[in-house]
Amino acid sequence: MNRITEFVDKLFEGVPESEQAAQIKDEITYNLVEKVADLMEDGKSEEDAVNKAIIEFGDIDEIIAELEVAKPNTKKRRALAKVNLGFSIWGAALLIILFIVVNILYSPDVLWCIFPIFAVLWWPLAMFYFWYRRKAEDK
Repeated sequence: MNRITEFVDKLFEGVPESEQAAQIKDEITYNLVEKVADLMEDGKSEEDAVNKAIIEFGDIDEIIAELEVAKPNTKKRRALAKVNLGFSIWGAALLIILFIVVNILYSPDVLWCIFPIFAVLWWPLAMFYFWYRRKAEDK
């Protein structure tokens, strides 16, 4: 029955720890153990019964979605996306200033800083898209 416990632990690997998740985990383990016992009464070996019970169990995604255990707090998600956006704007601004200063100091005749500036601008643009998508999902 150790394989069943390992199987259930692996299913709940990405699920945050909570009392509700622990109860469901225990219930799934109990049901699988009962299924194995029933299959063994029907004449199957323990290994075959465990394999069949695991195969017939199905997918846990529906259970997680139904309980909304895997969905993180929306306020925290939005705040984190906003912090990432702010960080990327400040970081991009500092990098752009660095490129301009280096360009002016070392090669004022050639305007090469435009190219890395365009590359750096993709960072806040990507973070803005991420923040906007989170904001839209939370509504």
